Amino acid sequence: MPNVTVIGAQWGDEGKGKIVDWLAARADVVVRFQGGHNAGHTLVVGDTTYKLSLLPSGIVTGTMSIIGNGVVLDPWALQSEIARLEGQGVSITADNFAIADNCPLILPVHRDLDVMREAAAGKGKIGTTGRGIGPAYEDKVGRRAIRVCDLAHLDEIEPMLDRLCAHHDALRAGFGEPPVDRTALKAELREIAPFVLAFAQPVWKRLRDARAEGARILFEGAQGVLLDVDHGTYPFVTSSNTVSGTVASGSGLGPNAAGFVLGIVKAYTTRVGSGPFPTELTDEIGQRLGERGHEFGTVTARKRRCGWFDAALVRQSCAISGVTGIALTKVDVLDGFETIRICTGYRLRGQEIDHLPSSAADQALLEPIYEEMEGWTGSTKGARRWADLPAQAIKYIRRIEELIETPVASVSTSPERDDTILVRNPFADR
Repeated sequence: MPNVTVIGAQWGDEGKGKIVDWLAARADVVVRFQGGHNAGHTLVVGDTTYKLSLLPSGIVTGTMSIIGNGVVLDPWALQSEIARLEGQGVSITADNFAIADNCPLILPVHRDLDVMREAAAGKGKIGTTGRGIGPAYEDKVGRRAIRVCDLAHLDEIEPMLDRLCAHHDALRAGFGEPPVDRTALKAELREIAPFVLAFAQPVWKRLRDARAEGARILFEGAQGVLLDVDHGTYPFVTSSNTVSGTVASGSGLGPNAAGFVLGIVKAYTTRVGSGPFPTELTDEIGQRLGERGHEFGTVTARKRRCGWFDAALVRQSCAISGVTGIALTKVDVLDGFETIRICTGYRLRGQEIDHLPSSAADQALLEPIYEEMEGWTGSTKGARRWADLPAQAIKYIRRIEELIETPVASVSTSPERDDTILVRNPFADR
């Protein structure tokens, strides 16, 4: 089992960046297989902090990094991100970075539509990042997307623009906006095309060959399972499937490519934007979690909502994504709490249930059922061995394992790459 798939098992922001960075140093190839530049990963390597939105985390270590066809690509955002990382000394060339040539593009019209919809939604606002992710996925399934490969044939793009503009012009008119400026759009595409095409290739072939050679492939998920368009808290979700099964369709490899599925789980719970959050704390405890955990979005800088660990949600996420083991992050944020609570299930209209119901109406009525545990006074920050952890912290971790019915593969005790207690190395299972 040479491959590893990393997914977030909550609402994103679980600390995937650090874990993927650690694994990327041991991988031969790192692949993004869904999402767009609405995802944010923060990597801390020594004294340097890298903030990534679109590039796979392996790019910082020089590992071959690939954007798969399941991603929606904003070429201008990619150009800006590459320039920023190169300014930090990271080398990004066609030798260590590739983009799937069948990857759909995020265009300025998608960003426009995203912003216009959110502004008009009122109380129905989803809480998107306004970066055009959803509209780009809509055009993909609507068969009107412009893809990376089309940038090599811009002289033949008029029929595609006809389909695209027939849809967007009608929507823009409804918002009181003028039609798409086709001339300006073609000029922007012509200008960015050489930059994107320098990295474009049929990456499914690249990955097939790497796999045949026994390479270790790391699949890097974005967002979290609870934001999955099918399995998340719909409609307050992202526009793609975030579960591990998306590895197959989003990279071009078969369904047996996922390998060890590592679910990243924060030792408490956070969420950005709108939507249900059964264990949310709006009191001083929630504020304390946010301040100690530096809970602000990497991409948007929005303040994250904070609450106690929800074992019912994580148990469901692990089951849906076939998680082999979890990486538990930010345990150190809980240092010093006298009492810690864990949600084990819910009450819905007087009945006890052990899962998150699909209906948004039901989700809004959930009352968490808590189990209380004694906290710990010692510090877990920087611990790299079980022996370095307070006994009560170990009890907390073991209880989480029991409740989510999934073993812990590693425990992270700070943002630093090496401040990790490794229980099981996913790449060792081969």
